[in-house]
Amino acid sequence: MSDNPPSRSAKPEDKRGFLQKLAEMLHPGPDSKDELIETLVEAQDNDVIGAQSREMLEGVIRMADMTAGDVMVAAPRMDLININAPFDELLHLVIDTAHSRFPVYENDKENILGVLMAKDLLKLQRAPELNIKALLRPAVFVPETKGLNDLLREFRDNRSHLAIVIDEFGRVAGLITIEDVLEQIVGEIEDEFDIAEDEGDIFGLSDRTYRVSGDTAIERVGEAFGVSLVDADFDTIGGLVAHEMGHVPKRGEHFVLSGLQFTVLHTKGGAVRWFKVSPVDAPAPGAQASGD
Repeated sequence: MSDNPPSRSAKPEDKRGFLQKLAEMLHPGPDSKDELIETLVEAQDNDVIGAQSREMLEGVIRMADMTAGDVMVAAPRMDLININAPFDELLHLVIDTAHSRFPVYENDKENILGVLMAKDLLKLQRAPELNIKALLRPAVFVPETKGLNDLLREFRDNRSHLAIVIDEFGRVAGLITIEDVLEQIVGEIEDEFDIAEDEGDIFGLSDRTYRVSGDTAIERVGEAFGVSLVDADFDTIGGLVAHEMGHVPKRGEHFVLSGLQFTVLHTKGGAVRWFKVSPVDAPAPGAQASGD
């Protein structure tokens, strides 16, 4: 008579040693995300992990509770391409914004047809008879409530880098890129315009102009250039200039304020990251100002 087969419901053997079980009883693991983050801080304090590792792990933990709506670029700040725009206009938009991907619409900005890669404009330049619709990549649409963990997995599986975010009424709420998601883990991804905070927010250039961060306090800019820029409604020079311009600034745009010329060097997420600033030359004595 053969032996009875082992029960399928039998629990797997607990291979933990007595000391390990005792240690876990005396020092139970964290019961919440806040406790887990505190454990990571302790691990850093005890030189178990480095500061950068702790920050990344903490970012992964916090990202689990975040959605696309939390980090998206809102619709009013999106850089869109009108499919009926002439080639020169498309080219200027690509150069001014320095993006690599653009949602493309027709007639109504809610009518997103697809995504245009900036590099594909070269094909239009070489063959103007091409229909721009043939160059569009499929647009990915996600709800505002889409978790960032799931979105990152979707970006990876679909090999896509940009998604259009839709609100509960089916309207375009904004857009989100894979960079926006990854920055929640690794921190802000720097580019050639980024400078460490401890290196300052105003510094001179070789042509006797200055590069000024859009996040610089208005009072600091005023003191540095000896002008009055006080505005109770705004804290940063980027916010003040955007308000005075009346629209979201674009790369390459110029604006004169309080005797200073602000040239937009770099934008990100619809906000100005860097200005090039120079005093406006005062007219020579006896010279007439240009105008009507």
